[in-house]
This record gives sequence, structure tokens and C-alpha cells, in this order.
Amino acid sequence: MKRAASHKPARPGAVDAQDAALQAELRPGQSIELLKELHILTRDGRLNQDSRRKLKQVYHLFQFIEPLLQELSRPAEGGAEPGVAGPTLADHGAGKSYLGFILYDLYFKALGQGHIYGIETRAELVQRSRELAERLGFGRMSFLNLSVAESADAAELPARIDVVTALHACDTATDDAIAFGLQKRARAMVLVPCCQAEVAACLRQGKALQLSRTPLAELWRHPLHTREMGSQITNVLRCLHLEASGYQVTVTELVGWEHSMKNELIIARYTGQKKRSAAERLRAILAEFGLQEALGARFGLTESPEPAAAE
Repeated sequence: MKRAASHKPARPGAVDAQDAALQAELRPGQSIELLKELHILTRDGRLNQDSRRKLKQVYHLFQFIEPLLQELSRPAEGGAEPGVAGPTLADHGAGKSYLGFILYDLYFKALGQGHIYGIETRAELVQRSRELAERLGFGRMSFLNLSVAESADAAELPARIDVVTALHACDTATDDAIAFGLQKRARAMVLVPCCQAEVAACLRQGKALQLSRTPLAELWRHPLHTREMGSQITNVLRCLHLEASGYQVTVTELVGWEHSMKNELIIARYTGQKKRSAAERLRAILAEFGLQEALGARFGLTESPEPAAAE
């Protein structure tokens, strides 16, 4: 006669050890339910190797954003935006709003003020985020079904946003996020650019002429190099545009290269000091690569040089 299979319950000591190990990985007061919903924790509340790596990446990004939020939580000169208490943050291309939810859970929830706006074009993800925020009681989160460009004039957003984030925003969406930040007089921007094809296409068009003009065109003669060179030039132009617009810019790694090749993290903090040299270099690079007509307006350049601004 076959015996029924027995399922031995986990020993209390083992469960306690697992719980202690999990708590050592998490921040104090962090929502277990949220981490399960975001699939950072398994359904039984455990961390596997993949989710541990994901959590490490989230914490790494939070370490860059938390100091900005702490600084912005102090009253700004000239007073806060009417009707808005605490820092405001707009997350562009929010997707499932991993970043917004984690920021709210780790910072905004305890702060008791401030507001996060998740901006996403996929209606089903927007609705899912709204439902999750309601279940968790995250009342100071809003989710808008808009493109980055559309959000600049959206009535649902305040006239000023303190922090603008855009993680892995493809092609020109990062540029739209920068334009949004400039229009909203953002005090900080945190950007992780993704694939960018526009500059590469421009480089391909003029490749034969450039090869005859300068040996540097060898840097983008092969298609793979053209794509990578286009991405590099685009991010350099973005940094110069931000510096010319009064921001101090830092460029660093988001995570180790073994996790993602789209790894560049651009952090811009508003100082009000518009760099004349940055605008001049921006103009020179556009001219060198024959990009003035295609990209000049996007990066704030008029047809003729603007009057020199203070360094």
C-alpha cells in the first residue's frame, strides 16, 4: 500500500533565519506587499538571485535620488509652488512605475508630503499603477496616460516640477524629458538614456563626405560604430545643453556593465549659472558633424550665436 506523500513544514528556526536574512536586505519599514507586486520578492516573500540583483539596482539608483529629495524637501527660496507641499517628481516613461513606487515607499511615505507623477503612454500600465497605489494607500501618487511631449502642457501637472526622471527613455524621449524639465524649471533631473537612432542616421547620410574630409570619420565608418557613436554624441550634446541652461552635470554608471549596456546615468542639478563655453562647444560639435539643421533647435540653438552668457 502506497503511503501518502508527507510535506514537512519548515523548521521554525529555519523560517526565523530566512526572515532575518530578508530583513537585512530590505530598508526599515519597506512594504513587503509592494515588493511582491513589483516581483522583487517572490509570492512567499523570498529573494532569489535575480530579484536580489534587481533590488540592489533599485537601491543603487535610490542612493543618487535620495540626497536630491532631502535637499528639495527644505523650503525653496521664494516659497513653494502654490497648493503643493513638499517635493514634486515626474517620472517619464514610467512603465510599471517601479521607480515611483519605490521612491514613495522609501521616502515620500515617511515625509508625509510631496507628490509623484508617473507619465506613461500605455493605458493598461497606467490603470494598473493607479489600482496598486490605491490598494497600498499611496495617496500622493498620480498616473497620467500621456507621452513625454504631451505632458509639458497637461493641466493635471503643476506649473513647476522639482525633480524629473526618465529611465531608459528611448530615442528622442530623453530629449523631450529634458525639454519638460526646462519648461517646468526643474531643480534636478535624473536621466538614463536608452537607444538613440536619430544622430546615427544623420552620420550615415554624410559618411562618404566625412570620410574624405577627416580621418576621424573612421570612428563611425562601420554600422555598429555608427550606432554607438551616434548614441555617444547625443548624450554629450544633452550634457552640454543642460550646462548651457544653468545645470551642473554629473555622468556616472547606473549599474555594472554586466547588467546592462544602457548604463549611463546623467544627473543635473540647477545652479542658475549658464555656461557660455558649453553653448559654444555644443554649437561647434553640431557644426563638425553636420547636425545643425537637424538638431540645432532641439538643443536650444538659434541660427545665429546668442549673446555671451556668464560662465
